[in-house]
Amino acid sequence: MSQESEYTEGDLRNTGMRLKHDREWDYELEQIVDAIEERDATKVGLQFPEGLKRRGPAVADDLRELTDGVTFMLSGQPCYGACDLDTYLMKRTDVFVHFGHSPMKDTDKVIYVPLFSNVEVLPIMEEALDTLEPPEETEGVGLVTTAQHMNRYEEMCEFLEEQGYDVQSRRGDERLTHEGQVLGCNYASADVPADQVLYVGGGKFHPLGLAMEHPDKHVVIADPVNNVVTPADTDKFMKQRYGAVHRAMDAEKWGVIFCTKIGQGRWEIAQDIIDDNENAYLITMDEVTPDRLRNFDMDAFVNTGCPRITTDDGPQFHKPMLTPGEYRIAVGDEPLDSLSFDTFHGTW
Repeated sequence: MSQESEYTEGDLRNTGMRLKHDREWDYELEQIVDAIEERDATKVGLQFPEGLKRRGPAVADDLRELTDGVTFMLSGQPCYGACDLDTYLMKRTDVFVHFGHSPMKDTDKVIYVPLFSNVEVLPIMEEALDTLEPPEETEGVGLVTTAQHMNRYEEMCEFLEEQGYDVQSRRGDERLTHEGQVLGCNYASADVPADQVLYVGGGKFHPLGLAMEHPDKHVVIADPVNNVVTPADTDKFMKQRYGAVHRAMDAEKWGVIFCTKIGQGRWEIAQDIIDDNENAYLITMDEVTPDRLRNFDMDAFVNTGCPRITTDDGPQFHKPMLTPGEYRIAVGDEPLDSLSFDTFHGTW
């Protein structure tokens, strides 16, 4: 039996490198306890992203020691972002705590604990200087990172400015909480005049999406967890997407997926496809997986939910899985050279 990697292609752990740093998190227990006391809460829901679910029982134990008469419930639903709240559990609790992501929607019911990383970022940024264009040869540099490293963002800016760079940053749109923040589905913070962007964070997915949405920019990845610097190379990724589009060009029956997760539904886009194509069928589901779609007799699928389902997991589906933009190319509504990265803008 072959041993396939448990990580997606966008994860640098596929290189076989060990993580250089152990990460520690601040779960902001005092803030959670204060909210419980203020609301006289007796039922509290805790939701963790996939990589931190194993920490859930220990956090629940710590909270039990700090409170009396409170029941803590752990969400077992898959969780990949702030757009992915366990609404079933949330409706049945007095306080709902979402760990690992910054707020995407203002609400009194949900407490967001972003879990800032303790990993130092300046050493890997110093290495990245060899891959960036020098300040005297460029008009500036855009700087972006993920929620886990936002606590170091000011420090990152100051470092680049000390090296002579004009650091350009913006918040993006309302789906983003912080200036300079990017999500796996939104890179609006990189929409700056600079012709190069430094991404400080783990994995390749965010910077690959950024590089595809801004093909005119030189994107450099500085990963402080895996301790590696690489330029974002979209060639392999683009070939994969073009291949999926080509395989879908002969499709007759289309499955149009509408994701029912609270922050991922794009009903109008799904409805437009259904209205335009009599051979398109709407499929609603919360968790979109290859196994769940295998029993549908379709020639190809269009995913209107999270773009990462298509781009990260696309090759695992038994039939071509396209983004809405790729679908328009496959059915001949748009030219092949219009292929672009699918992103989310706006919020609920």
